[in-house]
Amino acid sequence: MAAVPQCHFCFETLASHLENRKSLTLAQIEALYKQRSSSTNGVSSNGTTNGTYTNGVAATSHPDRPLFVTWNKISRSGSKNLRGCIGTFEAQPLEYGLKSYALTAALDDTRFSPISLKELPSLECGVTLLTDFEAASSSMDWTLGTHGLRISFVYHGRKMGATYLPDVPVEQGWTKEETVASLMRKAGWTGRKEEWEKVKLNVVRYKGTKATVSYEEYHELIGGASELKRTGGLDDDDNEEEEEDEESEEED
Repeated sequence: MAAVPQCHFCFETLASHLENRKSLTLAQIEALYKQRSSSTNGVSSNGTTNGTYTNGVAATSHPDRPLFVTWNKISRSGSKNLRGCIGTFEAQPLEYGLKSYALTAALDDTRFSPISLKELPSLECGVTLLTDFEAASSSMDWTLGTHGLRISFVYHGRKMGATYLPDVPVEQGWTKEETVASLMRKAGWTGRKEEWEKVKLNVVRYKGTKATVSYEEYHELIGGASELKRTGGLDDDDNEEEEEDEESEEED
């Protein structure tokens, strides 16, 4: 299940990269979050406590999951504008996947320029963990607000595909028909608006859980890092992950 500390870790990964410093690990971020939650009635902001802790360091066991990391820029009026979103449908070790796609979505989404250090205070980070992949019987065999969609089809001899996470159609106020047509456009389909139903689609539906964190929340949390380190709750050892090849997807 997606959780707030995972978003904090994505912020920490990007901030440490842009500031050219060592990053805290996911376990250390979870320890900070747990400590802060304990000081505010012992319950985290989403009403749950994630994992167990030893000497202040999280000992949570995270199953591998497909995931997406989304960066939004928040305007002064409070509106959100997509700043980068990339993920994978291949199950990832959680810390490796978050670290990898936090940077990929921020720096390598070809639709946008790389996120800069000065932009951090205006950002919001979202983490979506994906589950329950299954073939849909038709392009309409899914539920708004519940399922994400991944489509593939052949158009003018080229194989095309794209995905929308479960929250996208709801945020945009689209019907199911509008969602599928938009997703086809995103994949590269250039046919006439009224002819989208004539295209033979392969549709996979899936579910996802999402957590979001603002930079302000991250900055407030990370301020406790020095204190936790002094009390022995932070370990300076780096976690080493093996790099692996995987399929990446852009989403908006």
